[in-house]
Amino acid sequence: MSKVKIGVLGGTGLYEIEGLADIEEVRAHTPFGEPSEAVTIGTLEGVRVAFLPRHGKGHRIMPTELPVRANIYALKSLGVERIISVSACGSMKEEIAPLDIVIPDQLFDRTRARPSTFFGDGLVAHIAFHEPFCPELSSLLYEAAKEAGARVHKGGTYLCIEGPQFSTKGESRIYRQWGVAVIGMTAIPEAKLAREAEICYATLAMVADYDVWHETEEPVTVEMVVRNLLQNVAMAKRVLRALLPKTPAQRGCLCATALKDAIITQRECIPLVMREKLALLVGKYM
Repeated sequence: MSKVKIGVLGGTGLYEIEGLADIEEVRAHTPFGEPSEAVTIGTLEGVRVAFLPRHGKGHRIMPTELPVRANIYALKSLGVERIISVSACGSMKEEIAPLDIVIPDQLFDRTRARPSTFFGDGLVAHIAFHEPFCPELSSLLYEAAKEAGARVHKGGTYLCIEGPQFSTKGESRIYRQWGVAVIGMTAIPEAKLAREAEICYATLAMVADYDVWHETEEPVTVEMVVRNLLQNVAMAKRVLRALLPKTPAQRGCLCATALKDAIITQRECIPLVMREKLALLVGKYM
């Protein structure tokens, strides 16, 4: 099987991509368990793509239960160097309307119950994370969204909450005061783990609602989110088609060497079991 350099993590409503040719299905086994679903590899716009629906087909896995380490590790094992995350979210700003798209450039982590690193058990690494989304891939994604005809906003902070419940009005009003752009449940720990795996990561944040802060809008319901998101899914697929042919073969960002100076543990002190477990990630630095 040839290496696939581009991966897509599908969010709510995006469980498959029509038009893929030369399809093969890979059921990956990782040191961190099974991924959310089998990875579908196919050709779209002349580019090989690995597609993984993060919630599983049929939306079986809630945000806190997502096997994110297994998902990222599985994509890494296939050769993926760039991940495009398609994610449902709520708007925290008046000017970002439902059905808009945001390409965030910052993250605020409000989760509390999710494993967020591949490391530990005798192997310590501290990655730089001041730019949690790959600037290069985010710019490409923004240009592709414009080309696809989306109303798209470049930049802004993605606030990631634990869920699965939506925000209270009190929480939503306070989050607004923090100046965040959108609120969602899946960018953490995906962005952290992708960086540890030296994979570029960018998010196509699909706005489904105004959260619950907007007094003139109807209350947020699952029905509203799904209704709006299904309209956004078609746009997300157009954006992907515009993006793929324009993605350069080589990366010019720092994501590819994120672990170069991040491994703090002295090499002779690293347990053999961890060297073997994380060989895919750290082998070239050992």
